[in-house]
Amino acid sequence: MQRKAIKYIVAGMVFLIVVYNSVYFKSLSEVKAAAVSGAFDARSYALNFWNEQLMPGLSKAVEVSQLITQLERDKENAFNTHSHALGIGNIRYFLVKGEGKVTAINENDITVVIQPDSSQRTIKIATEFIYGNAVRDALGVIKMNEFSNTTDLNSVSEEINKKIRSEVLPPFKDRVQKGQLIQFTGAIELNQRYVNMSEIEVIPVTLNQMQ
Repeated sequence: MQRKAIKYIVAGMVFLIVVYNSVYFKSLSEVKAAAVSGAFDARSYALNFWNEQLMPGLSKAVEVSQLITQLERDKENAFNTHSHALGIGNIRYFLVKGEGKVTAINENDITVVIQPDSSQRTIKIATEFIYGNAVRDALGVIKMNEFSNTTDLNSVSEEINKKIRSEVLPPFKDRVQKGQLIQFTGAIELNQRYVNMSEIEVIPVTLNQMQ
């Protein structure tokens, strides 16, 4: 009888040890955060956005010379018609396109005189420091509620900017020359409250030498 009792006690202890090592508890917020973090693939999202939305969406880009003229004549209407942004505030993004002659190749950008434009307006096209959310947000199709946290949202911008640095700029920088005519599409960031037309910088999406 005593041996039988000991046997039951040992079996119970083994059962408790197995259960203790098999079950653990985490807060629901921890589980959700881990699941979201593990599930989101920023590189795949950015690549799909680039191929399926941004490239077809470039047909909606406004001519940069037309945009500048509208900004000079009716700033509020120009922002309401052509700009997008995920959040509230004065920082807005525009998807633009244009042609121009390269007049200077600088360390971090190139200077382009917009054509056709009798005013000889100039813009800069960034060639070195590609950062921020301009390309991600200028088309206006990505919504904040698609993301569970800002880290994932920001990582999409990082992947888009990485693609521009690694694929768009190198072949262009290898061939660009002063005096060349080029075509470009890209995104610009403007402060709705303090618009500075003399410092318009395009983050490029496509760049083509015409000659």
